[in-house]
Formats: sequence, structure tokens, C-alpha cells
Amino acid sequence: MAEPATRDVSQPPTGDPAVGQSKLKQAITGPLLYLFILGDVLGAGIYALMGTLSAEVGGALWAPLVLALLLALLTAASYAELVTKYPKAGGAAIFAERAFRRPLVSFLVGFSMLAAGVTSAAGLSLAFAGDYLGTFVDLPPVPTAIAFLALVALLNARGISESLRGNVVMTVVEVSGLVIVIVVVAVMLGGGGGDVSRVGEFPVDANPALATLGAAIIAYYSFVGFETSANVAEEVREPSRVYPRALFGALATAGVVYVLVGLASAVALPPAELADSTGPLLAVVAATGVGVPTWVFSLIALVAVANGALLTMIMASRVTFGMAEQGLLPRSFGAVLPRRKTPWAAIAVTTAVAMALTTVGDISALAETVVLLLLFVFISTNVAVLVLRRDRVDHAHFRVWTAVPVAGVASCLLLMSQQSGQVWLFGAILLAAGTVLYLVARARNRATAGR
Repeated sequence: MAEPATRDVSQPPTGDPAVGQSKLKQAITGPLLYLFILGDVLGAGIYALMGTLSAEVGGALWAPLVLALLLALLTAASYAELVTKYPKAGGAAIFAERAFRRPLVSFLVGFSMLAAGVTSAAGLSLAFAGDYLGTFVDLPPVPTAIAFLALVALLNARGISESLRGNVVMTVVEVSGLVIVIVVVAVMLGGGGGDVSRVGEFPVDANPALATLGAAIIAYYSFVGFETSANVAEEVREPSRVYPRALFGALATAGVVYVLVGLASAVALPPAELADSTGPLLAVVAATGVGVPTWVFSLIALVAVANGALLTMIMASRVTFGMAEQGLLPRSFGAVLPRRKTPWAAIAVTTAVAMALTTVGDISALAETVVLLLLFVFISTNVAVLVLRRDRVDHAHFRVWTAVPVAGVASCLLLMSQQSGQVWLFGAILLAAGTVLYLVARARNRATAGR
């Protein structure tokens, strides 16, 4: 996916620009970054995804997962080039500012990421406080969700290395649940159970190609999350060398795990039973006859949800910090704890917004709108790669084939075409609200500069 030349050669390399030039601490190593991305991609959604996919493609669950991975890799390659070229907090918003030189465009790209982040965190906190936690203790959902977000904020503020160490533990637990599914189905097969022939069977009345494409649009959402890593680039050691390996390694790992889980699900249960289940992986494990307690999966799901919330809030706070540094938000949002070197003001603001969203309760329509906004961000990033080819930097960086970001834009437009009119309306409302916030922030920054 990368061109043979991995750096611009107009000037000699002088090392990674992030080193020694940031207010943030460079505490993220290659393994920590790999687990950060893997933990964000392997979210709680996979525990309910197989039933939805089965309704589209029958037992051929692996096909849309492979296609979705390929689509995700297109945009991921564009992120790899831009992150290693400009390793600064703020991610897509910073790329847009450099490429388009329009502060409003940069703000809306960053605002879209913020809307995605805080809304996702609010939804995850409500999921944490709902049926999953209800397996162990009965507590009121909204106050519990708010308390949960407060704990996430404290861990986030304590330090990026501490947050990512917590992510390491939670990612291991999260992946273990998926490994359990694969192993117990393998045991089932070894005992003569299951039906391998189902992995190639599509619904009788379905066109395999169209069914795979339709299901890939659903499966694509399970790979969303890799983009959050761009917002911690300023805290990565040697990003030009480390980032591409961690990004593509994590996506490849997630893809392999997803395909194996898809194969295992199809072998263990008929498509109709998978499609009818609200907890398909629990149903798969139960069908194998292997004695795994049901509470184990509830616990794993809690960990997966908590991990997703932590990583999402890390992303949202870093986007806010980066935009404040660029003057797209009030400068006060860029305040950093002197000892911890973490953006405490950005953490406080994004946590407060997420807490407010938990009081809405039902945010499913808004969550679908967030996906649309992320696709807008992805288009901006893919176009920015092409525009910024004119910009030379004095350090080595990853470089992708020109055709890849072009294909990335096409894939995002394809996915956007599947969204409903209601989702487009909500997206327009959010972008209008973002425009108002931008104008307010601009006026405040001008007044501050005048004083």
C-alpha cells in the first residue's frame, strides 16, 4: 500500500518533529499504540454484530468482514501518511487546516470528531450502566453513567501512559472473549458438531455480490476507531517509525479475529438463529455445549464497553486540545496539568458534554448521525493527502500510493449513499451548531487578542 519512497527527499531528515517540541509527554511506545488502536477497533459492537450480518449474508459472515477491512485500510493508509508527516495532537482537524487553509473547514472537521467522540462515550456509559451491569447489581442508569464518565476522566487526567496501561489490560480481556468463541467452536468441531458447509451459504433469494456489499456497510462500522489514534500522535515516541506498524498491525489483527469469529458463528448456529439473537456470541457459546458461565460474557462486555469509553474520551480531549492550540477553540481549552502533562481543561469540557448527553437517554439516531460525520472526516483526510503532496517536510514519513486516497474518497461516498434522509438532516443540524460555536470562539479569541 505504500510507495517505495517512504520520505520526501528534497531535504535531509532531521528526526521526528514531535520530539522536544510539544507540551505533551511522549509516553506512548509502539506496543502501547498497537494495543490502543486494537482496543478501539475491537469494540463492544462485535458482540452483537454477527446477528445483523447473518440476516444479510446467511452463513458467509467472513465475506463482508473482509471487504469492510479492505475499505477501512484505504482511509487508514491516508492517516498513516499524514500522521507521520505531521505528528501533532488534533488529527484530522490539523490535516484539514494545513490542506485547505480555511479555519471554518478545519473547525467542522474537528467538531465532527468531537461530536462522534462525546456521543459515543455517552452511549457507551449508558450501555455500561444498563443490562451488562444489571447482571451483577441494579443501579439507576443515568447517575451510574455519569459516575462512570467521571472515573474515566480521572484516569484520562492522571496520564496517557496510565490510561494506556489500563487499556492494555482491558484489551486483553476484550480479545479473550472473542478467543473463547473461536476455541469453544473448535472444540465443538473436534467433537463432530457444527456444520462447516454453512460458511459459504448465502440466503436463497440474495445476490451474493450485492448482499456482501450491503453487509460490508454494516461491518465497516466495526473497524471504525482507528482514526482516534491520530489524536495522540504528539504523545508517541518516534511516530514516523512506530505509527504505520501499529496502525496496520492492529487493523490486520482485528480483521483476522473478526473473520475467525464470523466463521465460528456460522459453523455453530444456522443463520436464522443468529439473526434472531440479541446476544449472538452468547448463543454461539451456548450451542457448543462447552461449559462457559453466562456471567463471564457479561463481565467481558462490561470491560469492552469501559475500554471503548476510555479510548474515545482520550481522543475527544486530544482533539479539543489540538483545536485550542490552533485557535479554533478558546485558548483556555489548551491548559495542561504542569506535572502530569495532560490536557485537563479539554478533558473537563468533553466529559461535561458527554455527561449532559447521557440525560437524553435514547441517542441511537444521534449515534447514526455520528457515523455520517466520521465519513465526512474521512473524506477530508483522504483529500488532504493529495493536497499536501506539495508540502515538503524535513523528516522521514510514510507515503501511500496516490490511487489509495482516491479510492478512499470513493468508498466513503459509497457508504454515505446508504444513510437515510433523517440522518442527513441530523448531520446538517449538528454542522450548523458547529458553525455557530466556531463563530463564538472566533469572536472570543479576537476579543482576547485585542485586550
